[in-house]
Amino acid sequence: MSTGVQNLPRVRASELVGRGWLNTGGQDVTLADLRGKVVVLDFWTFCCINCLHVLDELREVEEQHRDELVMIGVHSPKFEHEADPDALAAAVERYEVRHPVLDDPELVTWGAYTARAWPTLVVIDPEGYIVAQMAGEGHGSAIAALVSDLIAEHGAKGTLHRGSGPYVPPAPASGTLRFPAKALALPNGNLLVADAGHHSLAELEPDGETLVRRIGSGERGLVDGGPGEARFSEPNGLCLVPSDLTASLGYDVVVADTVNHALRGVRLSDGAVTTLAGTGEQFMVGGQENVTGTVGAFEAGESYDSLSVRLSSPWDVEWSAELGAFVVAMAGNHTLWDFHPGPHLPVVSLLAGTMNEGLEDGPGAGAWFAQPSGLATAADGALWLADAETSALRRLAPVDETDVTVETVVGQGLFDFGHRDGAAGQALLQHPLGVAVLPDDSVVVADTYNGALRRYDPTSGEVTTLAKDLAEPSDVLVEVADDAVHLLVVESAAHRLTRVALPATLAGEVLDGGAHKVARPATDVGSGALRLDVPFAPAPGQKLDDRWGPSTSLQVSATPPELLLSGAGTGTDLFRDLVINPDVAEGVLHVTAKAASCDEVPLLPNGEPDPDVFPACHLAQQDWGVPVRVVPDGEAGLTLPLRG
Repeated sequence: MSTGVQNLPRVRASELVGRGWLNTGGQDVTLADLRGKVVVLDFWTFCCINCLHVLDELREVEEQHRDELVMIGVHSPKFEHEADPDALAAAVERYEVRHPVLDDPELVTWGAYTARAWPTLVVIDPEGYIVAQMAGEGHGSAIAALVSDLIAEHGAKGTLHRGSGPYVPPAPASGTLRFPAKALALPNGNLLVADAGHHSLAELEPDGETLVRRIGSGERGLVDGGPGEARFSEPNGLCLVPSDLTASLGYDVVVADTVNHALRGVRLSDGAVTTLAGTGEQFMVGGQENVTGTVGAFEAGESYDSLSVRLSSPWDVEWSAELGAFVVAMAGNHTLWDFHPGPHLPVVSLLAGTMNEGLEDGPGAGAWFAQPSGLATAADGALWLADAETSALRRLAPVDETDVTVETVVGQGLFDFGHRDGAAGQALLQHPLGVAVLPDDSVVVADTYNGALRRYDPTSGEVTTLAKDLAEPSDVLVEVADDAVHLLVVESAAHRLTRVALPATLAGEVLDGGAHKVARPATDVGSGALRLDVPFAPAPGQKLDDRWGPSTSLQVSATPPELLLSGAGTGTDLFRDLVINPDVAEGVLHVTAKAASCDEVPLLPNGEPDPDVFPACHLAQQDWGVPVRVVPDGEAGLTLPLRG
């Protein structure tokens, strides 16, 4: 099977051009300043869960080689809100980015390096030449091996410069909360807040300000134990355990511990924390080791011991009486899972989603999601879902204890967003993260990147704005007292909880802030034959891993489907001959590529592989949505490096 690998020509890296720099003490950085260092450019946008995964993948190699390696984040935004310099500065702090970041709001440097996907990684050698380009996640081991090889090569040549780089750490922030994510009303009247920036939970008095206690040491990690020793990593969703289950389960709150890829249980009486689901490692779509002890492994619809399955950035969790389980919004692989907490053998299973990113309704098994991030239960037992990357509000109706149907109420797709009220079919949101149900069964959405609270009324089918000018609201709680309704808003970027009073009618304003599309330059292609290549080369010391079947896969589709006369579908070669329809002027090519590799096993003197060495496996994967324009003199080839 061909991997489509092509040798890259020896090309000088382009200059780093943008609006300004962060994490440099106010200084600009040029490629000349970086000569003598191994440089990794990380093209990212802070809405993107895959980009956040890459930040975590590369932390270890970044710390290990601080004297020889300079990471540069190139922030090329998808959403309008992400182009705001203050929002970017907050995101750099929120996600503990410990390297310089170039603010690239006009996608100038993005275009210079022909990036086509978030995330994209580019490796530059100490002499200023590009040596590799990679798209997607799962490249941590490849970057580590390549950096080590470049350090050895250029150390021997005398072209490596060791010493400090341009990174200047920002001043430490202080305050009770730091980028709080979600909040929960406790039976005693207090509030429990997922204090993501402090890697802990904060219990506050009802005023939303006074700290009662903290659960978690504040250090990033995955450690069980008492409130002072337990560790979390950017926790998000919180859910109360039904009162009739707490005694048998031994915990009162379930926490979506996002960056640990785990669910945690918290006992409120003493603050003890236990791990309920997840191994601490990330589920990789198509990976061979997603379930401990199972070769080849994960099967949708099957139930697994909850502590044996890798999860992927769980963002929220909600109890469903109809399903008899906790439903988990699994942002990292665009799915919904359920967690059955039986006292003897807790199990998890895939509830809905194909692990493809997009907006498709219907039966759960075939539905597409995009970073599902907020859940709330309706009076009729349905679940409301904030689907962040499609800027959508969606409704999940249980069919039985193992299935749901999915309906999109607000949202157009991955590349359409805005702030527009009115009929739900035309209304627009921008990357919502939270959702709650009002007393009249209407729905309030924490419309995060619009800085607003929005209301959807199922009776009228209308969307209105309840509040605006909020700082990245990520969750909302509904409080009813003395016939008055207040919304307790988690203003994540303002590090606080804020109460908003609602009128008796619960109605809001009708606003139209306009519609937007993700602004990426289209690729000009010709009609007829188009050769698609997805180069992939295993990292140094690795080889393609075909122990459990083909090591590579390529899936191609188009919007509109008529754009492709042929070439759509799934195959095992990382190249495809497409035929572009001359009668379609423009569209988007959707390409998903995966490649599995494993470490090479050392040989014994007799030439046989060492049976005591078990090779580690690695999976690289990426989804591209490539806007194309069909023109007479367009390109006849399209190259999307997975790792080349």
